[in-house]
Amino acid sequence: MNYVVITGASSGIGLEAAKAFASLGKNLILVARRETRLDQLKADILAEHPELDIVLKVVDLSQRKAVFSLYDQLKKYEIDTWINNAGFGYYHSVSNQDLEKVDQMLAVNIEALTILSTLFVTDHENKEHAQLINISSAGGYKNVPNAATYCASKFYVSAFTEGIALELERKGAPLRAKVLAPAATETEFAQIANDSKTYDYSKAFSMYHTSKEMAQFLLILYHSQEVVGAVDRDTFQFQLSGPLFAHYQSGMKNM
Repeated sequence: MNYVVITGASSGIGLEAAKAFASLGKNLILVARRETRLDQLKADILAEHPELDIVLKVVDLSQRKAVFSLYDQLKKYEIDTWINNAGFGYYHSVSNQDLEKVDQMLAVNIEALTILSTLFVTDHENKEHAQLINISSAGGYKNVPNAATYCASKFYVSAFTEGIALELERKGAPLRAKVLAPAATETEFAQIANDSKTYDYSKAFSMYHTSKEMAQFLLILYHSQEVVGAVDRDTFQFQLSGPLFAHYQSGMKNM
């Protein structure tokens, strides 16, 4: 039995991605902090797809020991796709940041993603049809006002994942590494990023996507041979492409 792992699965893109992969007949390992929401998601999926195996893991990925423990717990499962979706934003000018929140954001957006990606690539780079998909942001390719630290964390996700994809290609390894870069998406993201209990996307954005739409874009990326699936912040069109960052070609000396 092969499984798809999705972190940050209790809401937003992660929740809709779980439903989307379930529709493909994929067994799921769903990871998040909120147990009640995971339980409800599992019940909803099994109501439509009772044949699937749904494994729940309640984990706070801002805790480094918990990240390693999670991966160790999942070694017994045959995993063919790992989706690092967990992450959150924090929108404030650098001089007005709460460093405790910044520390937590970097722990989830960068450290946990790096650890889980590294462990998965190490164990699965030679597995046919395996995929690592990391969720970045349009802000992982272009800075957003009052979000320098958040965007920097997502620039890391984009560059790191593209770098993995290039390494795997040069090795001839079958594992594929891909990055999904959403633009404005109607989730809890804006509420958390702006410290607001309510957030009206229709007033804040002339265009945005729903979580369900982004989950469908994720499936398009999953079925493609491309490395990047990104939403254009001007047109809000979804585009597939190779790596977007400049990179040295094979055979060039290390710098």
